[in-house]
Amino acid sequence: MKILVLNGSPKKKSDTFRLTDAFLKGLNYDNKHEVTVVDVIDKKIAPCRGCFDCWQKMDGHCVIQDDQNEILDLYRDSDVIIWSFPLYCYGMPSHLKAVLDRTIPLVKMRMVQLPDGTVRHEALADFSKIHTIVICGCGFPDWEGNFDGLKVMCRNCFGNLNVVCVPETPLLNVPQAAIVAEPLLERFKKAGEEYGATLTLSPETITELERPMISAEEYIRNVNGN
Repeated sequence: MKILVLNGSPKKKSDTFRLTDAFLKGLNYDNKHEVTVVDVIDKKIAPCRGCFDCWQKMDGHCVIQDDQNEILDLYRDSDVIIWSFPLYCYGMPSHLKAVLDRTIPLVKMRMVQLPDGTVRHEALADFSKIHTIVICGCGFPDWEGNFDGLKVMCRNCFGNLNVVCVPETPLLNVPQAAIVAEPLLERFKKAGEEYGATLTLSPETITELERPMISAEEYIRNVNGN
């Protein structure tokens, strides 16, 4: 399989990417897959300007000449795409959202209505073969509502989708928290193995991956230095 990882963290020492890296170790444990990691923060990706010139050309490329067209080629050719990023204002970081906004060249202007009544643009690329995983880390404890908006966006934008949203991810880079962080990383590795075998994650696995490492009360005390 060809696996594209869109790393949306702006930091080299990324909490969320530690989870993604563990997942990849499980998914590609036998080194049979082709894995490409794109550090989006290092790429030149302009915002979409809404010109729709891509719908005139219909070649799957954006008319803006920057690094996005390289990503579009990788995107269209991938079997699995992993979007890995920290939660920013209850959504994607802006530089990664620009990548998503500029996937418009992969669809047509023509609209189709699905059996459930949902209206979509007709696909130019073959999205049916692409499986998507979203791995998102958050600096809050598991408070209800933190990931709701993100999950709606992902369901609307991606098919063949698994979303894993993990609270308390700053603990992954705190040496004293290794006693709870290392078991989580091991769970992500095993989840990668599961995904490699089935191209999906069971609801039980996702629940285990999203389970907070410590209680909200303890986490807040540590963050506040109390």
